[in-house]
Order: sequence, then structure tokens, then C-alpha cells
Amino acid sequence: MSHKKVKMTAAAVLASSVLLSGCGLFGGDEQAGSEQDIPQDISYVDDATNENGTESDVTGEETDGEEVVSENVQRELYLIDSNGYVVSQTMELPKTNEVAKQALEYLVAGGPVDAMLPNGFRAVLPAGTEVDVNLKEDGTIVADFNNEFMSYDAADEEKILQAITWTLTQFKNVEKVQIMVNGHLQTVMPVNKTPIGEGVSRANGINYDTAEAVDLMSSRAVTLYFMAESNDGDPYYVPVTARLSLEGKDKFAAIVEALIKGPAHNSGLTNDLSNEIALLDDPVMEDGNLVLNFNEAILGLEGRIVSKSIVDSLVLTLTEQTGVESIAITVDGEGDLMATDGTNISEPVTRPEKVNTGRF
Repeated sequence: MSHKKVKMTAAAVLASSVLLSGCGLFGGDEQAGSEQDIPQDISYVDDATNENGTESDVTGEETDGEEVVSENVQRELYLIDSNGYVVSQTMELPKTNEVAKQALEYLVAGGPVDAMLPNGFRAVLPAGTEVDVNLKEDGTIVADFNNEFMSYDAADEEKILQAITWTLTQFKNVEKVQIMVNGHLQTVMPVNKTPIGEGVSRANGINYDTAEAVDLMSSRAVTLYFMAESNDGDPYYVPVTARLSLEGKDKFAAIVEALIKGPAHNSGLTNDLSNEIALLDDPVMEDGNLVLNFNEAILGLEGRIVSKSIVDSLVLTLTEQTGVESIAITVDGEGDLMATDGTNISEPVTRPEKVNTGRF
């Protein structure tokens, strides 16, 4: 996933888009840009203003003219659900100048996140974990944990690394994550020795699907978004990284086909794209907008309407690909399509700022 860069005017420091209208798994209000974890004595110049014309200030908080609009901000916290998947939940956190450190502190069991956890979800970091963070000029953020961090169950190790990485890379100037313990840089995770190397990013994937063996040389890793339900019956999106064979295929068509095929049968995940749905042509990229031409099977029972959950899954999945900023959908080459929430989906639909907000 791409992130707009921040131009720093000092040495190493601590460290987007139009929403689908209406409420739901995506946020119901338009968000400005993401914030950065930047200390007050550091200044910087952002290379773009937010969509409402304002800029993030040096504390990393959004401003509207002269005064702060809210005492809370929305953050994506990657937690573990009842199926064992690492999943983002968008939560309201108090405003702070140390946004990256705060996000990690809200991943700690026994901490403030406990009162906010959706039914069936759990925090990923062991109780008593403390952390400091430092953002380097190259976009690498270093998370330095205390000894309590190493008390996690070995079976959770990859999930913990994924949760830390995806939580921190929600901030637009964070590209890669390194792990320290008591000031010592780790090249592997401390319990089960999962490789870290020089750092991990979203390109390393999340919730790996290893159900099907594929040739590594003729395949590529992609992140697909399927659906699950909380213990209370609330739906949410789950990112799953799978390897797809691209031999002789358009990469975007192969991704859409994988979504239509759906998740593994024993995954606990669901998908609203039926097997009758099919692309009639390879997707066409036009200035960052990917146009998808489907057959009529994608339509609902009433007119030229497509389920919002189908649109959401396509948008989340395809905008993970470099260069894809939005998607538009046609049927038999004709537009004038609406999602069930009223969005015109024959016009470009962009990725939401926040996912799994819990508002319906």
C-alpha cells in the first residue's frame, strides 16, 4: 500500500481518500489525511494538503483552521479475532503527540484496549509490555520493547509481528518496521525466531493462506479481503495474503477471480461474490482508476444495483495494488450502477480512510 511521504527538516524523528457514502464497515464520515508521530520541536513540510484543504500540524494531529475539532481520533488497531486472524478495528483514541507509541500501547493485554475490545477479539501484546518508538528518515520505524514483550506464546509470534507492522504502517510516513528489545535490534523474533531481517512491511503479508501450493516463480503474493462475523454477529473485513498463479493472466483479472473463488472452506470467512459472477474483459487502468466490466450476475434482484459488500471487497483488495487509486464497475460495458448504499459505482470509488469502524 502506498503512503504519501513527509519531507523532514531535522534528523531521525518519531514518527486518505474519499469514503464510500453512508455508514457501515467503512467509516461514515470523510477523513482528512493520516497523522504522523512527530515531536513538537521538529518541523516538517507535507507534500500535499488534506482533502479539506488543511494540513496536519507538527503534533501529528489534524486541525480545522485554528481549533481542534475533537478530543479523540480514529486509529486502526490490529487485533486477533476468534478465528485467529489479525484484523483491524477502528477505535476512538485520545489525541496525543505520540501517535505511533500510543497505537502500540493499545495493543497490550490488560491495557486501555481491554474495555474497547469487540466480542471475540483479544489484544496481541503480553500484559506489562512497554514500548518506545523512533522514526528514521527513510521511513523505517523502530519499536523498542521491554522484557515483558518476550513472554508471548510462540504460536502467536507471526500474528504479533503482523499486528505491529500493519498498525504502524497506517501512518503515511511509515514504510517499514524494525523490532528492538531493550535497545537491541532483533533480526528474528525473540521466541520462535520468525525472520525480521532489516525490517518488515505490508509487502510481507498478513494472515497467510497456505491452502494451495503454487509455484513461487510464476506466482505473486496478493492480499484479498473477505468477511467474517464477530461473536455478536457484526460483520467485518479480514485481509488474507495468498499466492496467485499469474501465468498467462492479467494480474488484476487474476485477483478478481481469486475473490470470486472465495476463501478456503474451513477458513471461517465468507464472500458475497457468487461463482456465476465473471469479468467479461480484462480490467482497464485509466489514470489510477481500474474499470471492471462484469456480467449481469453481479447485479442484485432489483435493477442495476450491486451489493455494497461486493463493492467493498473489490475496493479494499484492488487498491492494495500499486497504482490503483480507485475502481469503477460496469455491466456488459454499461454504467449507471449503484451500490446498495446509494454510491454511484460506475464513477471512481476510492479506498476508505478507515475500515471496520463498527458503525452500521
